[in-house]
Formats: sequence, structure tokens, C-alpha cells
Amino acid sequence: MDPVIIIRPGKKAMGIAFSSFFSTLVVCGSLAFILTQNLDMQDQHWLPLIALSQSFTAFPVVACLLTELKMLTSDIGRLALSTSMVCDALGISLSAITLSFAGISNSKLTPLWSLGSLVALIAIVVYIMRPLLQRMIKRAPSGKPIGESWICAILVSVLLMGLLSEVIGQHYVLGPLVYGIAVPEGPPLGASLVSKLDSFSSGLFYPSYLAISGLRTNIFKVHFQTFWVVAVIVLSGCMVKMCVVMVVAIYNEMPVRDAFIVALIMNAKGISELMLYNVLRNTQVLTDEGFTLAVIIVMVVSAIITSLIKIFYDSSGQYTAIKRSTIQHCHRQSDLRILVCIHSQENVCTIINLLEISHAPPETHISVIGIALVQLEGRSHAMLIPHEASSTQHPRTTGRDLIINALTRYELQSEGSASVEAFTSISPFDITHNDICRVAMDKRATIVIVPFHKQWAIDGAIESVNRGIKAMNLKVLESAPCSVGILIDRGVLNGSMSLVVGHPLYHVAVIYLGGVDDAEALAYGARMTDNEKVDLTVVRFLIFGAENTKDRKHESDLINEYREANAGNDRFVIVEEVVRNGVDLSTSIREMADCFDLILVGRHHQDSPLLYGLGDWSECPELGVIGDMLASPDLGITASVLVIQQQRTGWLAGVGDRDQHVPDVPLDEHTELVVQQG
Repeated sequence: MDPVIIIRPGKKAMGIAFSSFFSTLVVCGSLAFILTQNLDMQDQHWLPLIALSQSFTAFPVVACLLTELKMLTSDIGRLALSTSMVCDALGISLSAITLSFAGISNSKLTPLWSLGSLVALIAIVVYIMRPLLQRMIKRAPSGKPIGESWICAILVSVLLMGLLSEVIGQHYVLGPLVYGIAVPEGPPLGASLVSKLDSFSSGLFYPSYLAISGLRTNIFKVHFQTFWVVAVIVLSGCMVKMCVVMVVAIYNEMPVRDAFIVALIMNAKGISELMLYNVLRNTQVLTDEGFTLAVIIVMVVSAIITSLIKIFYDSSGQYTAIKRSTIQHCHRQSDLRILVCIHSQENVCTIINLLEISHAPPETHISVIGIALVQLEGRSHAMLIPHEASSTQHPRTTGRDLIINALTRYELQSEGSASVEAFTSISPFDITHNDICRVAMDKRATIVIVPFHKQWAIDGAIESVNRGIKAMNLKVLESAPCSVGILIDRGVLNGSMSLVVGHPLYHVAVIYLGGVDDAEALAYGARMTDNEKVDLTVVRFLIFGAENTKDRKHESDLINEYREANAGNDRFVIVEEVVRNGVDLSTSIREMADCFDLILVGRHHQDSPLLYGLGDWSECPELGVIGDMLASPDLGITASVLVIQQQRTGWLAGVGDRDQHVPDVPLDEHTELVVQQG
């Protein structure tokens, strides 16, 4: 949990949190008071507590719900997280004040002493404990977990915080809660704590706690009158919170559907409420009847809220573009906007090479948006962190800092021909595509480059496989508002180094079979030839005996356009290979592949007998047939491969056949395509 979000929330989150919390508090509290005064109810002193608890929105519950629904990185999810943090802070503060004044004491100064001691405890945690933990993190070896002795010391300090909370008249949960908020999130400390404690807490303590709570309920002790009174209070609280959240959200120019979903999320209930009711039950504040009703409330509301969110939340069309955003359809001399996603620092060198050959400095300019991909560890919420442009590099040694520093250095060495914007995405890889697609749309990227999920060792074998990256790539291919390239990085095999340092000539090949994806790869390759250090060979494969087909003529017209545009350029060569079947095709590709440093190929191709049967052996559907062949370690090549999918937009996005022909006409900024909104 990031305490900065509590201290400096956005105006929208602040408005929703305060209005929903206090309006629900007033309405439910008043309703409980009126009902208990006007109805004959015996031993129902706990009813106002149930009513007041309806105003709470616990951050852990919202974070778990959004993670389950894969909404953690969506705009709605981020707003709900920020709002729930503020609501949780309000609820904890109200509970602490209530406990201070609810204690039995002969002195009127005791509540004030309790509150003063609580403030002192918070100050100790913030100004003494947190700096000590930060100093410990700085001294920890880079890339290694925190030592066992420090983990034990932190666990002991958690127990001491619970003891101090009881001493000052608060509940023992409050001290560890404040301490947990102050602990620096993320690796190495947060990740180490999660790795050490998650198995026990999630696998043993959590289900045991739920089972014990269930065993303590007894529906046969619930009276009908009490049941409907509680139902009226809970329903009223939910409706008030729904209405207030929607009004404030719509006032802040939020779409009605999004406002409705945020309102549903703010009504979520879970383990935090269950813990509160168990505490009240243990202190004899809640009776068996009241505890049973409270547990039923948590179960029913959770089931209804989750189901409604799944029905109304639709993320399929949120990144649908209404403009052409492809390399093929943009002007040759226009600013190329490339979004590069980097997970491992080993891929940085090949990425820099790709950026350098993508334009011809200083005649053309390139805009680079870099995203360092970090798996969510040791924190409860996802983050998209923008990095301010700086002429100096940060002397840090974490993987993401090395990636950001490399992009900053590339910008400095480009001498104005390249501009770089850097971000860090910290999220689970199964929802990282939300951050990538959002940044691509906001920055109007022309192409997104994502890493392949396999890393090569120096001997040519597969060194590591990241299934999370593979899932991310598939979702980016489905959702991206522009063209997408998957980079198979074999730079470690050919000793790849930056062209700035001095690479005599970078040999690039385009494998062309036909189709929009191959056309995009050809357009990208042709653009690379503007750089005098790039030598491009377009290898067009033709099937024997199909000279007069309509598709062959269409593709020939496109090839001829590029041939005429690059007439006189000795570094642009088109080679036509006539093959009879898929065996000849794979043999030709195997023979030519090692002659190049980089191979561009489309993900999908037009329907051709050359591809029949080859797809049956495909292991990576995100690469297509030829891309999967080039990614195979059995091929034994050292060239890196960029598999390209052209942007799917408007009517193309919903077509089952991905091999539609798109006229090669550059679109200006006023040309738009109609998008089918589903």
C-alpha cells in the first residue's frame, strides 16, 4: 500500500471518498437510531455498529476484487483503489477515535491521552521505523532478497506494535496496520516479506480464519424482525453510497457506465469487514445473532457486487483506434512514434539497435516511448510511473533503472534526432497490456514493440521462458490501437552492439509472402533504408505456377511501388524466390536466415498453399507460421527477428480473415475510419 496516495489523492478520488463515507455514515446511523427507537427490539445494541460499518470501504478488499476481475490497471480500477485508500483511512481514524472514547475510565483525560499516544506511535513509525527500513534496503545487495535476520526483526517489531496498541487503549490490530503502511512497498523488502509469509497466510491462516468464522455463525438464532431491519439498513446504505458515488463521478465528467461500476466497487465487502465483526464478537459487542447477520451481509453483498461488475464491465473496446496508426500508411518523412516494452536489461542493446536503424538522423526524427515492465511483487496495487526527462542518469543498479538510464543515454547521443519518454509499469503480467495499450493510445504510437517470452543463452539454447510475457503479448496483439511487433532477441548470439559505437553495416531482411502484416513489415524495412548503415533485402516467395492470380498481381503492384520509390538505392534489394511447397519454403528460409542481423516478417500472411501443414507444428501462435519457424532453436540461426502485426481498426478489427488487402494510401491527420462500437 502506497501511503503517498493517502496523503495526496486526486481530487476526484477525494471527492468520492469523503462524500460516500460521510453520507452513508449519516444515513445508516440515523436509520438505525430511528428503527431501534420505534420498534420493539430487545438486546439489539449492536445494530448501530452494523449500520455505521456500511460506510467503510476497505482497501485490501477492493485490491483483491480488482485483481480477481483483472481491473487493477484499468482507469476504473485506479480510481477505485485511490478512493478506497482514502475511505479506509477515514474508517481507521473513526475507529481509533471511537475506541479512545469508548473505554471505561475514571479520568476525562484518558481518551485524550490515548489519542496523543496514538499520534506519537504513528510519528515513531513514520519518522524512525520507516527511515531505518529504507536504510536497510539501500545496504542490501542489488538483486538479492533481504536477509533472514532482518525478516525476523521485522516480525518481532510487528508483535511489539500490537502490544503498544493495547497499552495505549487501542485495538492490537491498529499498530501493525500503521506499521505495514509505512513499510516500503515493492522489492526487495516487500517482495521478501511476501515470499516468506504468503504461503502461510494465504494457504493456511486465511482459509482457517474463514472456516472458523463460518463455524461461529448460527442462522437458527436469527429472528425475522431483526433480519429485515438489518436488510433495510444494509440496502439503504448500499443505495446511498451508489447514488452519491455516481453523482460525484458524473459531475467530474465520468461516463455513466464507469461511474456505476465504481459505485459497485465501493460497496465491496470482504475479509476486512469480516475481521471487524470477529473483533466485535470477541469483545461481546456483537451477539451470535448480530454476528451471523454480519457474515451473511458480507457473503450476499460480495456475490451480488462481483456478478454485477462482470456483467457491466467491458474492456474489449476501450483501446479501439479510429485512425490509421501504421507504418505503411504514414508519410515516409513523418515522425515515427515507437513504443518499446523492455522486461530484461539483456534486451536493451538490441532495442537500441532497432531504434537507431528505424530512422536516418538528423533528417528524420523518432519519438520513443519506453516502458520498463516489472512484475508486481511486494505491493497490493499496480502502478504506472512516468519518469521525468533528465540530462543526468541515476546511479542506481536495479533492473528498471538500468533500462531507463539506457534510454536516457540513447536520447543524449542522438543529438536531437530522437526524443524519449520513459515509464515503468508495475503490475501482474496478465493485465500489463492495459498499461501498454493506454500509453500507446495516449502517445499516438505507430508501433508497439514487445519482447518475446523466451531468452537465449550464449550457446544458442533456450535460457528462460516467461509465460506471463507470452500471455501479455497475446493480449497486446488483441487490444493494441496500433501495429505490434514481437522482438525475438538473439543479440547475445551475434555480439550485438550499438551502431553509435560503430557497426559497419546492419543487414536486414524482409520475408514477404503477401498480406497486410507482410506489407507492414515491408514498409518498416523500407523506412530503415533511409539510414545509411542499413542494408535491406526483401525476399519475396512466389509459388510455382500461380503467375496470373489476382493476389499475385496485387502484391506485385505493392512491391513495384517500393521498388520505384527506392530506385537508385543500392542498399535496397528485392529478391524473388519461386518455391513449390512448404518444404522448399522452410529450406530457403533456413539457408538465408544466417546472412542477416535482423529479419522482419508479418505475423499472418495471405492464404497460400505454401503454408499448408506448417501451422500444425507451431508452438507460438502469437508469432504466426513463419515467425514460429524463425523462433525455433532447431533452426540454429543467430539473427534477431521482429514479427509484425499491422493495426486492426474499424471493420478490419472484427473480420475473421486477417489477410485483408489494404490500399497503400498514406492517410493524413483528417482521414478517419468508422469504428463499430460493441
